[in-house]
Amino acid sequence: MLLDHVSSPADLRRLSRPDLERLAAEIRSFIVDAVNTHGGHLGSNLGVVELTLALHRVFDSPKDPILWDTGHQAYVHKIVTGRAGGFDRLRQAGGLSGYPSRAESDHDWVENSHASTILSYAHGLATAFEVQQRRDRRVVAVVGDGSLTGGMAFEGLNNLGHSGRRVVIILNDNGRSYAPTISKLSEGLIKLRLSPDLLRQQDRVRHLVRKVGVGSELLERGWDATKAAIREMWEPRTFFEELGVRYAGPVDGHDLAELEHALRQVKAYEGGPVVLHVLTDKGRGYAPAENDPIKKLHDLSEFKAGSYTAAFSDALMAEAAARPELVAITAAMPDSTGLLPFSEAHQNRFFDVGIAEQHAVTSAAGMAMGGLRPVVAVYSTFLARAFDQVNYDVGLHQLPVVFCLDRAGITGDDGPSHHGVLDLALLTKVPGMTVFAPSSYQDLQVMLHDALDLPGPSAIRFPKTAARNVGPEAVGSGLRSLCLLPGKAGRGPGAVCLLGIGKMVGVALDAAALLEAEGIETTVWDVRVVKPLDPDLIADAAGHDLVVTIEDGLRDGGAGSAIADAVAQHSLSAGRPPCEVDVLGVPDRYLPHGKPDDILRDLGLDAASVAGRVRTVLASRSPLG
Repeated sequence: MLLDHVSSPADLRRLSRPDLERLAAEIRSFIVDAVNTHGGHLGSNLGVVELTLALHRVFDSPKDPILWDTGHQAYVHKIVTGRAGGFDRLRQAGGLSGYPSRAESDHDWVENSHASTILSYAHGLATAFEVQQRRDRRVVAVVGDGSLTGGMAFEGLNNLGHSGRRVVIILNDNGRSYAPTISKLSEGLIKLRLSPDLLRQQDRVRHLVRKVGVGSELLERGWDATKAAIREMWEPRTFFEELGVRYAGPVDGHDLAELEHALRQVKAYEGGPVVLHVLTDKGRGYAPAENDPIKKLHDLSEFKAGSYTAAFSDALMAEAAARPELVAITAAMPDSTGLLPFSEAHQNRFFDVGIAEQHAVTSAAGMAMGGLRPVVAVYSTFLARAFDQVNYDVGLHQLPVVFCLDRAGITGDDGPSHHGVLDLALLTKVPGMTVFAPSSYQDLQVMLHDALDLPGPSAIRFPKTAARNVGPEAVGSGLRSLCLLPGKAGRGPGAVCLLGIGKMVGVALDAAALLEAEGIETTVWDVRVVKPLDPDLIADAAGHDLVVTIEDGLRDGGAGSAIADAVAQHSLSAGRPPCEVDVLGVPDRYLPHGKPDDILRDLGLDAASVAGRVRTVLASRSPLG
């Protein structure tokens, strides 16, 4: 195989055109096999094979930084920069990351897995090279058309244009981000050209011009010129060049000869930033991806029955039937957040704003001001990008927006940027925010109903994993916590209270079973509502000798910290010494990719570790300890 002989970009420059075509086919097969084995991003990488080969033949990486927005389309880049051998451990603990990684290679400048940021990185790098008078270096930024739906991309474009920095921008236009994008650069032009009202007005004006008689031909040419000027306003060329960025293209992103010719031209351009518009097919060369109408096998994640996402989707459909004012908003991820059934049933109540979480939140605020009940479905990690809007645009106005945060907690294979560990620490600091953490399929559905009845903002955070199925006795209601396992021998020395939050309720119950088998009296509560805390929960916990809180969010400033403070305040007001509260959670460090259960075990957040922690604390108090 040719692929066996490619370990650096220099190897690509020695290949003939036929060899490059063979290599492209081999790379596609290689990626399909790797992703089918280990999971990961498929469609986006199949679409950029020729583009990546051409980039590495024309530019000199890593001297010329090649930056990817987003980084999930960098598998081919990894392969041709010497990491093909690592794909047998793609996204496995200690193995190859699914995104660019500075620890893996000098060819990876940015560990970029959140969209719309790369033009700002490019501006900064180009500025550094300019200040250091390194005019022999060029910065290349590959931006998907979906990333251009994010506001930060426009900020980067604006500054690049005004600064005149020598950056080559590759607009990878496949008409999709994760799912079909809400707008392409040419969509405005298409609508303008095909609008029935406009076409009728054009015919009317043309008819009137022809009735003039003398001079009508000149007037008709003037009208055609006016239309051409209007069209030009909506073309990509004008869009970019009004911002001071030179435009070239579009070119066929799967024609290596055409790509290389165009790239050499833009590389030679010295007049400032330039964008090369490249048309690619997401999922190219793999029939299952090409035939997937929703996301072109962007990744191999599924909308799984029995998951928390499925519970949310089912609950949303039921609530939508009873609440005509309910609307749903997503940031370019309708499939993975469970909104596809809603979007199909209620098209006029569904809004995909593109990769623009900040806009999604403030738009939801406006909808709530207008009398609607917005539900914003987003990954936990991506809501962090819009915390300012959550706090000031929704929270400050006490608007009834419901944030449904999928992939909360430790998510696993996608690494540090995708773990949803900040939401509890952040959202509990928003005044008036109600924060729910369901521990079962059934309780999530109850929580969505209750959240929609609240007069102010709320959030429901749930994990990627399968949901527990429980009977009615294990389902709470309203803003109350639920005692799942009352201690059998009352309270007193040695009595332990485990407070599980969300997914960690299952861990608390399993840990309690281990402790009870050893004669350690244990109470278990499902916290359910992290903010405001249930006074009955706090009062009961304060009567125990040891309280242990368990969460899969950030330990410092998270739910457990708030519980510990509330227990201490309760004991102080009751005039008795506070009991000991041991707060278990995620440390403040970036966690690498790996299987969620393995990561939780390593963090001491599995049942055996929690039980061991309790034993250690109790033993430390014993005179013989």
